[in-house]
Amino acid sequence: MLDRPRQLRHTGVVEFPPEVVRGQDAAPASQDGHTRTAIIRLLLESGSITASAIGDRLGISAAGVRRHLDALIDVGDAESVAAATWQHSGRGRPARRYRLTAGGRAKLDHAYDDLAAAAMRQLREIGGDEAIRTFARRRIDTILAGVTAGEDTVATAGRVAGALTDAGYATTTTPVTGPLSGVQICQHHCPVSHVAEEFPELCEAEREAFAEILGTHVQRLATIVNGDFACTTHVPLTPQPTPAPHQQGASL
Repeated sequence: MLDRPRQLRHTGVVEFPPEVVRGQDAAPASQDGHTRTAIIRLLLESGSITASAIGDRLGISAAGVRRHLDALIDVGDAESVAAATWQHSGRGRPARRYRLTAGGRAKLDHAYDDLAAAAMRQLREIGGDEAIRTFARRRIDTILAGVTAGEDTVATAGRVAGALTDAGYATTTTPVTGPLSGVQICQHHCPVSHVAEEFPELCEAEREAFAEILGTHVQRLATIVNGDFACTTHVPLTPQPTPAPHQQGASL
């Protein structure tokens, strides 16, 4: 099992439509709306997080955090889940954690999914599967155009995460220790996830682009399309074993 140490954050702008921010019982005050937006951002970027951690990060009381969380839960945008074993340390009962639901994620920015999917279908009808693959690759290449490769894989992964965050993917990197040491690129939001359900070429193009920039084989461990709460790509830091050269001829 992979160990999961602390998370390295990459901040960026993710826009939230008004219905996600307000909820049914949110206060009309502007500050209240900003707080709700900040909590949604933390839920999105963290995957799951405790109420106390939210309070510490935002500098608000536990009661205030729970009021916002309760409002998000009431409208079906968030849910309470038990902590995983690796998320709990020390004695006592682990604190409950909170995360966005699939419905909460769907409200973020999928307003043009139907139009995008229709355009992709037309592209496939006109140009075939190769046209879809070409479009998908050009799209991710444009997103990562400013990312330069380097010998430091962790730093390069961080630049990839930053570029993805700027494109609306709310991406972080997480170091992994143990026999399979590496760094994981975690995309906590995907603005094209509903389209990617029909066109997996979008996901495959991302994986190929990551491998080329990072200069190593990468492996997709989870995807939002498959129902996971993040698209997680493992980037190994240990050298990949190479097969021993084949001996020519029999030894005498």
